[in-house]
Amino acid sequence: MASIDLPLDLKAFDKKGNDYNILLLAEQSRGAIASLMEDERYMDALERSVAMMRDLREFSDFENKEFRAIFAATLFDLAEIHYSLKDYRQSEKELETLFKVLGKLAKEDPERFGEFHILAMELAARIIRSRKKAIETLIKEKLNTEALYEKVNAGISSATDRLVESLRKVGELMAASGAYKEALKFYAEAVKFSKDRSGKVGRLEIALTIEMAEVMSRVKSMRQRARRLLAAVLPHAIALEIVELEEQIISLMEMIDKPEEQTPRWKTFLNSLSYSNLKSYISRGESKQEESSAGKEKEESED
Repeated sequence: MASIDLPLDLKAFDKKGNDYNILLLAEQSRGAIASLMEDERYMDALERSVAMMRDLREFSDFENKEFRAIFAATLFDLAEIHYSLKDYRQSEKELETLFKVLGKLAKEDPERFGEFHILAMELAARIIRSRKKAIETLIKEKLNTEALYEKVNAGISSATDRLVESLRKVGELMAASGAYKEALKFYAEAVKFSKDRSGKVGRLEIALTIEMAEVMSRVKSMRQRARRLLAAVLPHAIALEIVELEEQIISLMEMIDKPEEQTPRWKTFLNSLSYSNLKSYISRGESKQEESSAGKEKEESED
């Protein structure tokens, strides 16, 4: 976990003024906080962040863009720190405030702050414990990113890649826990964000779709939908000449198409191993063991 890099523009400030000194010291403090976070000294990082927030209260204009920028960056740090300290409720509160501050900054100056708005969404995907709330937050904040993609720059692309990967990982974890429908929501958002960034269907979008279809194939009622999804991306994989993805798609489609036995012998066998049958089997075994022991004792007494 690392702090975000959000440099301030202090050119318009009087270098002898109190506001300039407050922002300069805050920027220096963030450098120290970043080092503490990298060293996993979260309590020290928290203490330094809180002290910095106290100093920021002395700033003369809370509507100033540079003040709001350093405030947003500090909220980002605090959300990460409290999450690392397992104070999830406080972390989510700071995230909520962060979106309010950063959302406005991103609209005012998408070139400068768009990247950080998307990174905040990536943070939300990681730290919000309620997966339903996480998806609702991401969908809501996605509406605020439409203007950002009109001025896509390297920073926004990189930030979006981080968001997509984070969504994919959450989807993967949800699927591993058996929460397939919830996992699909995260995969769907990952695909949407990735398409918005690239404007086309490429290797990443195909790979994400394959993962999504694989999860869907685990739910019987969704298997045909998964097949249609795979059929839709297969031409893209062929056009891009990505052989390994072609093979994955075809293999998964064949697995979905394979008919299931009406009464599989394995399923019948497993059903026969009910608790009552198992208990009866164990009881019979114990009875035989007792009979064997009794017989052995009888033989010994006769001897």
